[in-house]
Amino acid sequence: MPELPEVQALAEFLADRLVGRAVARVYPVAVSVLKTYDPPLGALEGREITAVRRYGKFLGIATDGGPHLVTHLARAGWLRWKDDLPAAPPRPGRGPLALRLLLAEPEGAGFDLTEAGTQKRLAVYCARDPGDVPGIARLGPDPLDPSFTLEAFAALLAGERRQIKGVLRDQSVIAGIGNAYSDEVLHAARTSPFKLAASLTEDETAALYGAVGTTLRDAVERSRGVAAGELKAEKKSGLRVHGRTGEACPVCGDTIREVSYRDRSMQYCPTCQTGGKPLADRRLSRLLK
Repeated sequence: MPELPEVQALAEFLADRLVGRAVARVYPVAVSVLKTYDPPLGALEGREITAVRRYGKFLGIATDGGPHLVTHLARAGWLRWKDDLPAAPPRPGRGPLALRLLLAEPEGAGFDLTEAGTQKRLAVYCARDPGDVPGIARLGPDPLDPSFTLEAFAALLAGERRQIKGVLRDQSVIAGIGNAYSDEVLHAARTSPFKLAASLTEDETAALYGAVGTTLRDAVERSRGVAAGELKAEKKSGLRVHGRTGEACPVCGDTIREVSYRDRSMQYCPTCQTGGKPLADRRLSRLLK
């Protein structure tokens, strides 16, 4: 799933190619992808694009005096830029294509939104204001915003009786961090993913806060300037523990372990994060005795 760094890179990539240009056509190939009906997608056509912005893990395209095209790529969605898209309308089918946007000029330029797999969760909204999108309205603070201070972070964790892994992934608490980067942040902070957020000491909270900023900013810098089609590979290459079960921890050399859930998994280093003790591989587990 694209998270804050990849969506930020996509926003910058698209801004260089879209801002100042007009939308020619928007084709909703998979009808299920469109989550709004007023205003219609056709209201985007003929309008000049004025900005491309990131809202947590949402991507928003603003038009001059008109609606915003907002998308959430979900787990298996992606954006594919093309300089030579066909002018003919795409045919609905069982393929991965969900939506196509064509620019008025240069002819053929635009992008496709695609989604692999059978679970279709990619979402597209045509909204008068990004705040009208329910997922954006519920977002917590952005961890890269200057207002996201250590004091603000500590206040978010106070009273949270949930495991810190789940708190970091909760978009209503902090916007933009998903499964992969929460693993990376916790590893960098040497914090167990199962530790209760409210039980963190001041020093542990400060370490975690620093890890959030450093991990995300480093990932944004690595992704900056990378072509949209190469961002997935870049993300994977930069991860130190997530998705690396069985490999050696780059810090201590211990074997990276995994906890699997029904629809996802997380990775961690026992030596760096749990005092050398492996976590039981089941939901809501405690440290093995």
